[in-house]
Amino acid sequence: MNKKLINMLFSDMCCSECKADFTEDSVFVLRKEKNLNVIQVICQNCGKSFGIAILGDCDEKEAVKHSQNELALQIQDGPDAICYDDVIDAHNFFKNLDESWEKYIPENLKKNL
Repeated sequence: MNKKLINMLFSDMCCSECKADFTEDSVFVLRKEKNLNVIQVICQNCGKSFGIAILGDCDEKEAVKHSQNELALQIQDGPDAICYDDVIDAHNFFKNLDESWEKYIPENLKKNL
């Protein structure tokens, strides 16, 4: 993974501390191994340091720069939101467990207790 690709990964990201955009000078490759790159990103504005390990490798020809619309989160259908009654039901369930609460855990998961 070359420096240009790594910079592309961070081009639309900003510092979580001061919200300044990362620049090409923000990204430092600390170590390269097979299928692993250890990167340090330092905000050029406030100096906050981020350590990141990138697994895998990518050919620059395969890297695609997506538009903001393509990267936008899409709302997916899913379960209904948790309501107050759900929380109360869960609270009562756990409150009323007796000493044999392990009977609710599947046998294949009990070995991890």
